[in-house]
Amino acid sequence: MLIQPLFANAAVYAIKNATTEGQITVIALLLLSLFSWTIILSKFRQLLIARKATKKFLEAYSATRDPLEIQRRSEEFQGAPAYQLYIRGADELTYHLKNNPVVVPSRPRQTVENLPPGVENEQTDMVAKINVTKISLASFDAVRVTLEEAAGAEAMALEKGMIVLSTAVAGGPFIGLLGTVWGVMSTFASIAENNSASLTTMAPGVAAALVATVTGLLVAIPAMFAYNFMVTTVRAITQELDGFATRYATQIEHVYVDNRPLAEEIKSANEVFAWRIVEQMKR
Repeated sequence: MLIQPLFANAAVYAIKNATTEGQITVIALLLLSLFSWTIILSKFRQLLIARKATKKFLEAYSATRDPLEIQRRSEEFQGAPAYQLYIRGADELTYHLKNNPVVVPSRPRQTVENLPPGVENEQTDMVAKINVTKISLASFDAVRVTLEEAAGAEAMALEKGMIVLSTAVAGGPFIGLLGTVWGVMSTFASIAENNSASLTTMAPGVAAALVATVTGLLVAIPAMFAYNFMVTTVRAITQELDGFATRYATQIEHVYVDNRPLAEEIKSANEVFAWRIVEQMKR
């Protein structure tokens, strides 16, 4: 009960007796603390939403076999970095399917009921077999680059503002120490000028100088705990994002990329060429 009033009285006394330099230092630290707490609260909310939304999105994606199914259903998972990566890749894939399609011969259709026993999880293979509109390897490279760029952009968005916390952790105590040293130096200079070295003369100046160090520590300690927690959380989300990007690219390649053998591609191209010649001759 007595600690809080005593601390408050000591802080008020020290600030009142602080020099102009000490007061400037304390004000600078308070501003840094304000920025730090703003980042802490906003990033905590962002990361909390990101983790919840990402969990929902990954559950929804795992329930699909077509990489474009979520986009076709117009489902949205705002705040999920993995969803933002997904939608960027889906848009790029849709663009190439529309503008640079590769038409392959259709294969016999299969339904889930017609699949052999023990291969219920091969629905992705079924989607790949019945899909006749695909993209080339060159187009897939463009999709993959888009996924890599999206993953980097989402990682940067998660880390945005963290520099303020690291500055508070590293710079707060040093700024406070600077104010303390400056205050003690001013106190000793005043003692030398007044030729008085009594405790009554020294106490106000030293107390005012130490309040800068206390303020610096009060700024740095919360920022340190918040920074460590957020760095760990961002690292976990980023690793999850990289894993999803690899998984998504693999499924796109399996379903929508033309991976036919070269001989089959040449045969198909010759058939198309021959059909065009026949059509021209009929005219």
